[in-house]
Amino acid sequence: MSRNYRFHNPNAPYFVSFAVVEWLNVFDQDKFKDILVDNLNYCQKEKGMEIYAWVIMPTHVHLVFRSTTETTPGRLLGEFKSHTSKKIVKLINENYEEKNRRFFMETFRRHGKYRSNVKNFQFWQQNNMPIELWSNKVITQKIRYIHNNPLKKGMVFNPEDYLYSSAVDYSGEQGLINGVVVVPLLW
Repeated sequence: MSRNYRFHNPNAPYFVSFAVVEWLNVFDQDKFKDILVDNLNYCQKEKGMEIYAWVIMPTHVHLVFRSTTETTPGRLLGEFKSHTSKKIVKLINENYEEKNRRFFMETFRRHGKYRSNVKNFQFWQQNNMPIELWSNKVITQKIRYIHNNPLKKGMVFNPEDYLYSSAVDYSGEQGLINGVVVVPLLW
């Protein structure tokens, strides 16, 4: 992995993207997105994750956050991904009416088979590609990118109409994550 994609400064905000293995379309159902939302709320309240922007797309997640505790951003994100992957894989495996259950479980098992840090199933791809946000211009650019993702994919007509995003917080309303830190955006 390139040195450009590491958490160097433990106090800085970071833009991260992480995807389901093979870009599987897991988050097309709200019950799976809700697991991520619940855990983001938990990490914010209990783990010191300060969230500036987020979006859950059908195959991946974008997040701007920083750690406000001694826990490094990389470790905090790792704990989030570990917890959510276990819950989602369990829900998929136990949900017999899930149309893609067998395909998903076989894919998670195949990817987990060759990873030393994975016990049985690998849900998330290994890379997060953290980008340290060092200026207001870069923060604005990444937040706009996050909020426009559902718009570019044709999922909504306005960014704030997408429920699983912090765009609603930036429009002055309360979104699904309590206490998103809304930063003034440069135009």
